[in-house]
Amino acid sequence: MRIVVFDAKPYDIEFFEKWNKKYGAKITYFKEKLTLNNVMLTKYQDVVCTFVNDDLNEKVINILSKNGVRAIAIRAAGYNNVDIRAAYHNRVRVFRVPAYSPYSVAEHSLALLMGVNRKIHKAYNRTREGNFSLVGLTGIVLNGKTAGIVGTGKIARIFIKALNGLGMNVIAYDKFPNEQAAKEENFKYVSLEELYEQSDVISLHCPLFPDTKHMINSETIAKMKDGVIIINTGRGGLIDTEALIEGLKSRKIGGAGLDVYENERHYFFEDESGKVMEDDVLARLLTFNNVIVTSHQAFLTEEALNNIVETTLNNILTFAKKEDLVNEVWYDTETKKIVEGLRPKK
Repeated sequence: MRIVVFDAKPYDIEFFEKWNKKYGAKITYFKEKLTLNNVMLTKYQDVVCTFVNDDLNEKVINILSKNGVRAIAIRAAGYNNVDIRAAYHNRVRVFRVPAYSPYSVAEHSLALLMGVNRKIHKAYNRTREGNFSLVGLTGIVLNGKTAGIVGTGKIARIFIKALNGLGMNVIAYDKFPNEQAAKEENFKYVSLEELYEQSDVISLHCPLFPDTKHMINSETIAKMKDGVIIINTGRGGLIDTEALIEGLKSRKIGGAGLDVYENERHYFFEDESGKVMEDDVLARLLTFNNVIVTSHQAFLTEEALNNIVETTLNNILTFAKKEDLVNEVWYDTETKKIVEGLRPKK
């Protein structure tokens, strides 16, 4: 198979080359993200391999199809940047990596929570300059506090185990509750409104769909406890960043740990330190000393990179063999919905 990998970073190439010794695919790497401006680089390729900030809109997918591309291999779990309906109608198959290392993301969520709460980032910067003052570094004891978890998939449930270990009271909301998981992992389902009202910490672990876009906004922030800490390792679009900034300014929000940002594709994964930041919202967000922003690195562990590349190449091999694609994402013309998993046999 001829595979072209976009947004390829050195660590991506390292693990692709390692695993390709087994698979023997013809792989071309581009460090640039896939956009309408460079989609012609996909000509004569069988599979396009993309990441979270590649732009696979309808126009891009139409050209992919004309170029002969037969499949899109997403090396991530999320697919909100892919027009699944356009891919289906162009007969371009789409598959993903649904679970590469839930522990990686869950552990990073915990790191963000602990860092924001105990002001680790501030203390680190101070002591490197010889400033050992404790003023402004006061946190709260998490034991006995309430954590509200939005979305209760694998990542969230691992995170919940860690919060239980801290002695936190965990409540959760999910559109499709898993009562067995709630019993096993010691958490209770509540309505979204109850979660906003009762939580000292709110952590987002749900996908980005039209009905979850900006679920954290000025109205929902107003319902929250004063001093609430917000953690987001899901997708940036779950939070209205301007509303978050207003909440931080008013001290309604006590702190935020963010691994994602709604307009991150122009900055995240790149070194922009030598340029003037043109995104005024992101620039403002970075000025708050009670905010930690990491550049979508929650997944970035050796274990995750291994699993991502192995699963991606296995997905492509399964497609090449015309076998069942258990990791496919496709558009169901009967229900008018996007479906994850096997297509029904005809």
